[in-house]
Amino acid sequence: MTVPRRRFLALGAAGAAGVGLSLLGAGQTPAAAGTRGTAPTTRFAIGVRQYNWTRGSRKLTTYVYYPAKGAPGGTPVTNAPVADGVFPACEYTHGYGANPQGAAQSFIRPMAAAGFIVPAPYFANPNIGDAYNGNLPKDVSEILTKIAALNTATGDPLAGHVNTAAGFGVSGHSMGGMTTHGLLTAWPDARITAAIPMSTVDMGNPGGTVHAKVLFLHGDKDPTCPISSARQAYRELSSPKAFLTFRGANHGGYLTDARAATTFVDWMRWGLYGDIAARDRLRGDASSGTTTWEAAL
Repeated sequence: MTVPRRRFLALGAAGAAGVGLSLLGAGQTPAAAGTRGTAPTTRFAIGVRQYNWTRGSRKLTTYVYYPAKGAPGGTPVTNAPVADGVFPACEYTHGYGANPQGAAQSFIRPMAAAGFIVPAPYFANPNIGDAYNGNLPKDVSEILTKIAALNTATGDPLAGHVNTAAGFGVSGHSMGGMTTHGLLTAWPDARITAAIPMSTVDMGNPGGTVHAKVLFLHGDKDPTCPISSARQAYRELSSPKAFLTFRGANHGGYLTDARAATTFVDWMRWGLYGDIAARDRLRGDASSGTTTWEAAL
């Protein structure tokens, strides 16, 4: 039986587990390997800056985490000096009722420490309908545009530090996972070269304009976003792609599992830096007695 794509979720319900714990660039081609730079081999301290952007009347308050100067470890430091280097950007969208800070420990901070700029918008009054009608995917596309613009913004600390030639990564959980998958399908942004939708449902058919490496993370006991819908979304995508199932996990129960974070970081290292060693670590990253790894790389 074909699983219906839309309206799995009661409006306002998706992503609640996160508390406990385009349109633009169409027709562009994925970044060539030579434009991606070299993946860092050491970890960074983490800085964070807040940007109060907008898209029309929509507020796009975005916390941008980034590699910073200083000793690795510790909490993010507001407006810390940016580390030397040029870094790809990987956006993260939180779930309904959640916030970027709630995901910082599991995904955002490890990404910034590994050498990524991580824009993480905060949607103060989210509406699941805005995932279905395209507003959230359009918001993220606009945030990617603004991140790219920072690279040449006079006086901005991130100027000269954003690798705009590497394409972009996008990721998110639940409502954020739906937003992420929407950017690959119904509201495609051809600048995306790597994506990780977590606990998502199928948001539409791949349109052929996005050529991204896509990793799905999902619990097989998810009562909010049935894994059957995410599996349908996975089948519809061409390779390279992978699906990491956390057996026995519910909607957000796997988010603090170290395997999720390690696999997440290595997927983006491969997708945005072209790090072949990270690709080759993926099966080991993901494998355990309570996970299932499937990949077409």
